[in-house]
Amino acid sequence: MPSLLAVLTSPRGDYSVSRALTAQFVDQWKKEHGGEVVTRDLCKTKLPFVDLPWIAGAYTPAEQHSPEMTEALAISNELIAELQAADHIVIGTNMYNFNVPANLKAWIDHIVRFNVTFNASYEGLLKGKKATIIQVSGGLYNPGAQAESYNYETGYLKFILGFIGITDVNVIMAGGTADIDRGVAPFAEVVAKYTPEVTAAAS
Repeated sequence: MPSLLAVLTSPRGDYSVSRALTAQFVDQWKKEHGGEVVTRDLCKTKLPFVDLPWIAGAYTPAEQHSPEMTEALAISNELIAELQAADHIVIGTNMYNFNVPANLKAWIDHIVRFNVTFNASYEGLLKGKKATIIQVSGGLYNPGAQAESYNYETGYLKFILGFIGITDVNVIMAGGTADIDRGVAPFAEVVAKYTPEVTAAAS
């Protein structure tokens, strides 16, 4: 049975375009594939920054781990296990200051791990998986847009997923959401604009 991992990042709750579009993706994916869905909400997950016990543990054989190393790597092990079990990963993320939000960067730092998700030859170990990134931004940064060169998020996410072996990556750029905050367009209208692309990606 296929499995989907849905990673959520936005703190906006019911007012989040990325969450609304990711929910549409998940619903369509379940209709098409009928598999298991695991949700990882990074706003409800306390992700510590990588520290010295984490680094020491990552480069020390498990049987030699101190209790401090074991504790430091516990969340990393949990997040990596979710990735390893998934056939498809959907990441619903907003753009902060032209790149990923802090909670998504913290998630990345925990899942990019030597001899677990990549090896000494820089070979990614999570091969054969698909990823869909639903990238939401206040402005427009898609190819051809005036501010395209400001978008550091898309390239970074595609690179880091590829680094751990996930090279089949589809990016949906849902820009212009600042129109909601400015009162120019209603929330439902902005979400509906990107619904066809999202449901197609889940099919």
